[in-house]
Amino acid sequence: MLKTMRPLLISLALFASCSGSAFASGFAIVEQSVTGLGNSFAGGAAAAEDASTIFFNPAGMTLLEGQQIIAGVHYIMPSTKFSSSQATNALGGSLGSNDGGQGGVSKFVPNFYYSNRISDRLAVGLGIMAPFGLATKYDKDWVGRYHAVESDVSTMNINPALAIKVTDKLSIGVGVSAQYIDATLSSMVDGGLVYYKQTTDPSYVSNTNFDILAENTGDDWGYGFNLGILYELSDSTRIGAAYRSEVKHKLKGQLKAKDFPTALAAFSSAFATQDITADLTLPATASFSVYHQLTDKLAIMGDITWTGWSSFDKLTIEFDDTFAGATESTTTENWNDTWRYSLGATYQVNEMWVLRSGVAFDETPISDKYRTPRIPGEDRIWLSLGTGIHLTDRLSMDAAYAHLFVADSKLEKSATDPEDTARGTLVGEYENSVDIVSIQLTYNF
Repeated sequence: MLKTMRPLLISLALFASCSGSAFASGFAIVEQSVTGLGNSFAGGAAAAEDASTIFFNPAGMTLLEGQQIIAGVHYIMPSTKFSSSQATNALGGSLGSNDGGQGGVSKFVPNFYYSNRISDRLAVGLGIMAPFGLATKYDKDWVGRYHAVESDVSTMNINPALAIKVTDKLSIGVGVSAQYIDATLSSMVDGGLVYYKQTTDPSYVSNTNFDILAENTGDDWGYGFNLGILYELSDSTRIGAAYRSEVKHKLKGQLKAKDFPTALAAFSSAFATQDITADLTLPATASFSVYHQLTDKLAIMGDITWTGWSSFDKLTIEFDDTFAGATESTTTENWNDTWRYSLGATYQVNEMWVLRSGVAFDETPISDKYRTPRIPGEDRIWLSLGTGIHLTDRLSMDAAYAHLFVADSKLEKSATDPEDTARGTLVGEYENSVDIVSIQLTYNF
């Protein structure tokens, strides 16, 4: 069995490591189950419909029969379009008129699960998923180029888990996570402003012909755990609670200057390639869910999830040497903890077909004052639909679609802030939305 699974595990691990997305709460990716997406993840910690419960609540594995393999993929299509009302440099000069185009980047987010109910009381499993991701990209000459050009953060989480049925009604679960993160953050540097500081000649400031692309890349492995509890109040009703820990990362990588203008060759030593480090704590989450089988065909469910985004207070990239006269780059984030509320229903049409639907409200952790072009999200409402079909006695296929109505978000960055003096003043509004299409195959044996 392990030999036959090994190529699939390796392929999915590589796939997950290059995936990313945007516009979940902050840059969390809740899209870890196709069946769950159909219900807007309302079942969360209590539904335990399939092996994806390893992510949402490992205790749910005690409700599954035999062995199960799931391979799923979500295609997330964010749209984010910026309209500027003010864009000026530190000297008050214009930063142009290009508002950046379509900043959202569509990405695939895969997940893989394997569960094995060893006995009536014991189950084990393995999940491979991408719980966090970010992808935005703008034109290199857009008005916010000194704040951000490309942001690409990808994670891969390897999550073995164990579940024990303590009593006929109570199950507990525990898992550990080895999490890999890979990040690329780039922005333009105002080479004309650097030249101005040396010569007091303002003619080159914010001239795109003298801009330099600064690209930060880094990666790291971090470790965490997840816990879950599931209690069956009756044959038709159960409640569940789950917790996923923080994962602390210390990324190491390089800062490189690209697209270096020949006119600034005399200043090339100020933009030398060098090593960098950055600390990043990905947040803890806690969920409480209820599942109730209302009739033989209809089940309803609800979920409340808290995410501890206040751990993301600032992003500081420390340089091994100086770059453009600075020893580090800091962006104050000051994110807030958030809540997500969801309701869903599942209707078993017949032995072959099942239908799902759900709605959710998802808070943003970002206030207007601290929003950046890298993550311009706002509060959002989810509407989702899903279906499943049993292709054979062992094989089933599920599909889901969700549309996220994302509120317009404001951006208010000022060159009077010491952090943003070189980045410039950027004021405007984003028009946002997200569409998600997902499909998975489940094999029972």
